[in-house]
Amino acid sequence: MKHILTTAFLLISLTTFAQERLPQERLPQVPKGAWKSQEPTGSASTLIVVDNYMVIASYSIGNKYFERTEGGPFTMNGNKMTYTPEFNSADTAKIGIPIEFTVTVKDDILTLRYEEAMVWMRVDDATSNAPMAGAWHITERDNGQGTLVKIHQEGTRKTLKLLSKTRFQWFAIDPAVKKFYATGGGTYTAKDGKYTENIQFFSKDNNRVGSSLKFDFKLDNGRWDHSGKSSDGKPVHEIWEKIP
Repeated sequence: MKHILTTAFLLISLTTFAQERLPQERLPQVPKGAWKSQEPTGSASTLIVVDNYMVIASYSIGNKYFERTEGGPFTMNGNKMTYTPEFNSADTAKIGIPIEFTVTVKDDILTLRYEEAMVWMRVDDATSNAPMAGAWHITERDNGQGTLVKIHQEGTRKTLKLLSKTRFQWFAIDPAVKKFYATGGGTYTAKDGKYTENIQFFSKDNNRVGSSLKFDFKLDNGRWDHSGKSSDGKPVHEIWEKIP
């Protein structure tokens, strides 16, 4: 009888342990951070993944050439990522059509498997100690007279900026009409109130590649105060807010 009770207790304990572990195993494994790969064309590609949005860009720094970009929101269910492009500069027919990837991460290698496998090498990890990491949208801008005013965007046009721990990419799009307007990106640093962007691609002007822009910045509870001069030398003062 003692042996039976001990066995029963063990089975109950194992069952309880398995039930407690099961939800943890099903938690989404979001591969937050920046990743890179090499295109067959010789250009480089970078992928930035934040909580629920991702963006990919292909370009050549040496040739100062921008090739393509796409991005959109995603959801995770275990190791399955359902990604829905909001924009695609090379193929608008793919906008709005969900793609389900099987996601694996091992030894800083990310594999997104759909019809074929896309393999990415980690650039940085944005899961900790990365206060700037996330998806941001612009909400206020200086009106030219020293006053910040709310941006009243009509329709579905929007400008977003995604940051990992070391990389950034901004893009202006209108998903409702499948319109891509512009993008730019590269690496950044943010320290002691100074934010610096190092441009590695810019869809509107390849001559800006290799230049650096320095700004003053302040973070306050999901609000990013950003001021300095733009790539064309004009004064900039903007407010960006983190998208939950």
